[in-house]
Amino acid sequence: MASQSVRDYLSSHGINDEPSESNENASSVRSPKDSKKNAIPRILSVANQKGGVGKTTTAVNLATALCAIGKRVLLVDLDPQGNAGTGLGVRRAGLRVTTYDVIFEGADAVSAAQQTKVPKLDVLPSSIHLSGAEIELVSADRREFRLQSALRVPMPYDYVIIDCPPSLSLLTLNALVASDSIVVPLQCEFYALEGLSHLVKTIERVRKGFNPRLDIHGVVLTMFDKRNNLSAMVADDVREHFGDKVYKTIIPRNVRLSEAPSFGLPAIIYDMRCPGAKAYINLAKEVLKREKELIGKRQQLNQDDNTHSDFSEEAV
Repeated sequence: MASQSVRDYLSSHGINDEPSESNENASSVRSPKDSKKNAIPRILSVANQKGGVGKTTTAVNLATALCAIGKRVLLVDLDPQGNAGTGLGVRRAGLRVTTYDVIFEGADAVSAAQQTKVPKLDVLPSSIHLSGAEIELVSADRREFRLQSALRVPMPYDYVIIDCPPSLSLLTLNALVASDSIVVPLQCEFYALEGLSHLVKTIERVRKGFNPRLDIHGVVLTMFDKRNNLSAMVADDVREHFGDKVYKTIIPRNVRLSEAPSFGLPAIIYDMRCPGAKAYINLAKEVLKREKELIGKRQQLNQDDNTHSDFSEEAV
């Protein structure tokens, strides 16, 4: 979608794409929960055990960009810090049902979702109680499948985006078990490369033990500084290692991306013209392109499996 199309989308919903000092003019249209027959949504986790690599910024702006392109999205805040909800203007004070209740009390995720100022985007807010979730999950029944049971059901969304905590914890494990694919934000700095191999090994273990459909959707390079030679070196190293798994879109280091959460707005709405916002719009288009390719490959595999099964039956 061209920038003009996104601008038209925002304007049609009463959202001003100029840099703003408040979010009072933003729309509060509720997601259309009854407009289509519900199906199980595609679930993408935004995960990296290293903090400060742009996970929440990526989750919030990717979700917003997908909505601007026409998708209905639920953003699940699985980080006890609750920054994803705050970045969308959701106040934590007074929240009665949160991600904690969905995981431990069996609360309905759709009913617990909060409307945001972005049309078609709802958020399942986090709770400080998630800080003790690791201890509670240790002795819980089906501890790895709690989130899967809550999210892999028919819902009025096309996509569920999970903002994972910065650790390879039981909460992150729950997200990986529930997900179809993982989006890995990687900061263009040397230390960001350390520990990435642990994440890849964790994904392999989850695929073998809990979720065979799980794969890496892509690696997105964040906080890229073209003035810094190290950023280019890290980008080259990552592309050499992961090849086509690395998105072509690179998220630049941009002050508007840092400012936007303080106004309770995604950067795409706070200042759609800034380089960071444009990059996330391009990332969303790239994600959807890969989605079509992945779904096409899986459909072909299913057809091949059915054909093989038919041949086997004829042979018998």
